[in-house]
Amino acid sequence: MDRDATAALDPVDPTDPADPATGGRRARLAAWAALARRNRTLGLTALVAVVALVAGLVLGRFVLVPDDAAADTPAPGLVTAPVELGQLSNDVTIRGEVAYADPVEVTVDTSTLSGPAVVTGQVPEVGAELGPLSVALELAGRPVIVLPGELPAYRTLRVGVSGPDVVQFKEAMRAVGLDAGDPASNLFDGTAAAAIGTLYAQAGYPAPAGEEGAADAVSAASEAVTSAQQGLTAAQAALTAAQAGPGPVEVRTADNAVASAQRALDAALAADPGDTATIGDLRDALALAQLQRQQLGAPRSTTEERAAVTGAQQLVDQAQDALAQARQDALPSLPAGEVLYLPQLPRRVDATELRRGAVLEGAAMTVSGATLGLSGTVAAADARLLSPGLTAAFDLPEGGEQAATVTAVTPGTDAEDRWTVELEPAPLTPEQITALQGANVRVQIPVGATEGDVLSVPLAALSAGPGGESRVEVVDGDPRDGERAATRLVTVDTGLAADGAVEVTPTGGELGEGDLVVVGR
Repeated sequence: MDRDATAALDPVDPTDPADPATGGRRARLAAWAALARRNRTLGLTALVAVVALVAGLVLGRFVLVPDDAAADTPAPGLVTAPVELGQLSNDVTIRGEVAYADPVEVTVDTSTLSGPAVVTGQVPEVGAELGPLSVALELAGRPVIVLPGELPAYRTLRVGVSGPDVVQFKEAMRAVGLDAGDPASNLFDGTAAAAIGTLYAQAGYPAPAGEEGAADAVSAASEAVTSAQQGLTAAQAALTAAQAGPGPVEVRTADNAVASAQRALDAALAADPGDTATIGDLRDALALAQLQRQQLGAPRSTTEERAAVTGAQQLVDQAQDALAQARQDALPSLPAGEVLYLPQLPRRVDATELRRGAVLEGAAMTVSGATLGLSGTVAAADARLLSPGLTAAFDLPEGGEQAATVTAVTPGTDAEDRWTVELEPAPLTPEQITALQGANVRVQIPVGATEGDVLSVPLAALSAGPGGESRVEVVDGDPRDGERAATRLVTVDTGLAADGAVEVTPTGGELGEGDLVVVGR
């Protein structure tokens, strides 16, 4: 290259005011630009070569061939786990539904009402509790009284009927402290009817009236009894008089009649013995007076008086039977529509569409047990580990746990079906009840637990010794040293196994909480 070319390639700032050869610099810059345009392909090729060189250096530095990689990779360390100290338990875990137990729809028999079944009062609210003697609702001014029992009311109970519903009524009365007679008798008698009045008095309502016109029948029967008793009294008085015989006055009167008749006959004979007609009449009068006197002295028959007394007594008995029947008909009865039998009282109102003034149609309400229940299902294998009385714990929505008790474990219909587990939660606050109702919660049921804190290791840490004894390998050095790490074998007795861990008790060597045991290499 000549001097002119060299000068043209000299990198001089063309704007330098100190350079007197400004024009020359501009010429050299123009030469550089022309050179770059002529050698663009050459420049790109050079750039690619530089990039390839750098990439080769990087790969040569970080990528190793297999033999070199194996030579530079450190040996793997031991896989260890710490020895734990605490209570170990084996749990059966299920999902449980929280709900009030045994929900049932309540219906009321309204067939005994003379008009529409209008709700007039005692409208229950959701969450209200129904117990013995509670008034579930009021229809057409009459109460529906709650009593304990399984059998629904299906007829009116009145004196004279009998059956299992009568027995249930008597048992319910006894359960609430009222006497309705012997429950062993299935006859609804006067004692049972009298208990109805007490029942309604405690509920705050008048007892149902007896049959229509019963009060008038009782009044008429009572008057008939009075009249019959008066007739009996008169008949008894006549019989008494007949049995007593003639008194002194009767005897004296009869004697005077005989004497008077004799004097009259004597006077007629003395005055005119030939007056046979008059004398004959006087002789007959004397004979009659003498006969009556004789009859007073002879025993008198009382057959008629006795018959009159017997007839009068029969009339009294009939009148008294009629009065008893009338009074029986007037005793209170228990209409089927005014009593509601519910088992397992108290009960909670879960839902109702009732409102004052509406006509009851269909179910009146839905009720369930008054306490929350917890139920879930479990596989047959786990179910065999459970039994009533076991304690459990379930999660609360706001956090924490709540205790519960297993009350029943019921098998499925088939051997392969899941079993049903029923639990009763420990007492809950009203806020917790509201939050839990209808919730699905996790329930843990311990089926085996250690007594207090014990040492435990993962099951993978156990190995068998030459004599079949159980042992664990304890790492005393750094597990990262792998097979070069210092370890020792400790023989152990094993106990409860749960959740992948097992209780261990050292029998040969020392073992403590936090020691690292080998679970893999």
